[in-house]
Amino acid sequence: MASPKGPRVALDALAADPAGHSPIRRAMWLDALDRALRPSLPVSLAAHARLANVDGARLVYLVDSPLWNASLRLAAPALLDAARSKGLDVRELRVRTTTQPLFPPARVETAIRPLSASAPEGLRDALASLRIPKDDSSDGS
Repeated sequence: MASPKGPRVALDALAADPAGHSPIRRAMWLDALDRALRPSLPVSLAAHARLANVDGARLVYLVDSPLWNASLRLAAPALLDAARSKGLDVRELRVRTTTQPLFPPARVETAIRPLSASAPEGLRDALASLRIPKDDSSDGS
């Protein structure tokens, strides 16, 4: 009997955890909580900080430089109050600095334009101008 393969099967198995401790559900909850807490951050800081975890009474955030680490620590009281208003019993903020981008870069689609009708001829002419002509009359000196 062939076993089912592919990422969809793995994702379904993770999401169907009978104990309700699905890593996918937790990741989705953390992402939703991050989006809910983001407005309580200063605008300049919001693009450089991301909620990484809720570990008991501790919020764990990631930032992308030491400068934003210090800024987030200064914003800790407002952030903890916002988290409490969402029903979390948190008393502490941990901030970690990472070298990885916090948000995936935006995909830039590049359109490939077809060559014009005269482009092949222009390319042939350019290539011909780069060739060194063979001169049989030279004596090599």
